[in-house]
Amino acid sequence: MRTGIDRQGLLDTLGAWDGFLKKKVRLIACGGTAMTLLGVKASTKDIDLIAPDLDEYKYLIATLKDLGYTSVSGVGWSRDEGFVFDIFGGNRVHTTELLTSPLEKGKHYLVKEYNRIYLGVLNYYDIIISKLFRSTSIDIEDSLALLKSKKKEIDLKQLDKLFRETASYNVTEEKMIGNWEHFLNLTRKERLSK
Repeated sequence: MRTGIDRQGLLDTLGAWDGFLKKKVRLIACGGTAMTLLGVKASTKDIDLIAPDLDEYKYLIATLKDLGYTSVSGVGWSRDEGFVFDIFGGNRVHTTELLTSPLEKGKHYLVKEYNRIYLGVLNYYDIIISKLFRSTSIDIEDSLALLKSKKKEIDLKQLDKLFRETASYNVTEEKMIGNWEHFLNLTRKERLSK
């Protein structure tokens, strides 16, 4: 089993998928995949993608099955090379329900358009929100790294507002706010906020 995939490896894999698709599929990278495509991380262990349009999601999954991918978890698909592709349908990233579709204007950044695949990266705010909802040590480190890397483009007050609004729809809202408060304390220690 391979240990990680870099930006070029991700683009090459999606380019190979593109050759088998007969219809357009829009994919938005999230999680560590987004961090890798943004150049914040050198590589990622698993590939995290959102297919916000459910018809496109179903078509992509059917195509992956035809290509020999098998289900290895609820959203994970893998083939002999060992990488797991977590593909989320709709507006969901792991257990986080995003407030709006990642396809809406301003909710993602274009990375590359293939013949059939449109590849974007989730916006910085939703990357951090979805990572902090899970709040593993890697998610927290990634969120701090993204904030350091894109500090001029991320407004912490706006992020605070969006995080709290997203958390208000979660059944574990209090826990999510605790995750956020912990992250804010870390940003102060790192001198990323006041």
